[in-house]
Amino acid sequence: MGEPLGLLKVIVVQGKKLVVRDFKSSDPYVIVKLGNQTAKTKVINSCLNPVWNEELCFSLTEPSGVLNLQVFDKDRFKADDKMGHAHLSLQPLVSAARLRQILGASSGETTLRKVIPDSDNCLAMESSINCADGEVVQDVWLRLSGVESGEIELKIKLTNPPVAH
Repeated sequence: MGEPLGLLKVIVVQGKKLVVRDFKSSDPYVIVKLGNQTAKTKVINSCLNPVWNEELCFSLTEPSGVLNLQVFDKDRFKADDKMGHAHLSLQPLVSAARLRQILGASSGETTLRKVIPDSDNCLAMESSINCADGEVVQDVWLRLSGVESGEIELKIKLTNPPVAH
């Protein structure tokens, strides 16, 4: 593994139109993976449009890292049901962070680049990567794969390690 490129904060904001996996609803939670690091949100009971607003932190070491997420329905007496999965390439975020360092973007908010839905991601719509308060931030809606419906909103922040002078 290389030097850390920065701290990656993944805020799992909310889900919408998630699939029913119990009788009339679901008890969703999200597992986010980056390389060999895994983090999990809390379970929201009986909800198909859950709001988590939960921050999960990862150490980013690979510039071409891929963020993987899986949504599950918590079940008490049997294995949790899958409610879909999605992935997002972090490469655009990392290159935008490098661009910010080169440009020395100041404290104001600046749009560094836009990312369109393609095979490297599960974006439901175009996403902007912005610089705000010294962090590089990407707001995304990911369409879940392997299910009839469902989207997850994430806010991803990359904080670079201090540069040695």
